Amino acid sequence: MSQALETVVNETGADPQWSVIWLHGLGADGHDFAPIVPELVREHWPAIRFVFPHAPVQPITINNGLPMRAWYDIVGMDFRSRADSAGVAASVQLLDGLIEAEIARGVPVERILLAGFSQGGAVVLSSALRRRWPVAGLIALSTYLPDAEAAAASAAAEGPLPPVFMAHGQKDPVIPQDVAVHSAKALKELGFPVEWHSYFMVHQVCAEEIQALGDWLDARFR
Repeated sequence: MSQALETVVNETGADPQWSVIWLHGLGADGHDFAPIVPELVREHWPAIRFVFPHAPVQPITINNGLPMRAWYDIVGMDFRSRADSAGVAASVQLLDGLIEAEIARGVPVERILLAGFSQGGAVVLSSALRRRWPVAGLIALSTYLPDAEAAAASAAAEGPLPPVFMAHGQKDPVIPQDVAVHSAKALKELGFPVEWHSYFMVHQVCAEEIQALGDWLDARFR
C-alpha cells in the first residue's frame, strides 16, 4: 500500500486545534461520511479538522477478487479469521501517517480523535491496542475488533487508554451485533472505558446515533 493517502478535508473553523480522522467502510471512500459533519457539529464546539481518507484499491477475496477501496482483504466468513491480518497492520501504519500529518499541522495528539465505520472501525480499534498514540478518543461504528482474543493478548501493556464510543445495529447482517458486543467486552477487560449504544437498524448510521455521538464528543471538547 502507498503511504500517501488522498483525503477529503472539512474544517469547521479557522486554525483548528482538534482533528477527527474518520475511516470509511469497504467499497466506500472518503466522501462517504463527509456529509455527517453539519449534522454532528455543534455551534459551541472548537474548530475541528475532519479528515476522511480514501482507502487504497485492492482485490477482495470474499467478493470474488473484485477490486475496491478497502483497508484490508476479507478472506472468509469466520470473524475470528476473516480479516487479513497483514492488511490490517498495513492500514494501521497508514493511520499512523495520518496522525503524524495532523501533529505536523499543529494539532496535539491528545486533541486527535480516531473514528471508523465497519472496516475503518476495525483498523481504528486495532491501532488503539498498540497504545502508541494517546489520542482523545475512539469512535467505532458498526464494527468489531478483528480476532479479539489474539488482539487482546498481544495488546501493549502500557500507555494511556482513550475513551471509546461504540454503536451498532441490532439487525446488522454484515457484522452481527453479538460480534461487536464481544469486542466491546474485550476492550473493557483491557481497561478501555467503552460507551456502548445499540440501535434498531442494519449496517448503517441513524439520527439517534449521531445525537448520542455528539453528546459523547461534547464531553471530549469541554
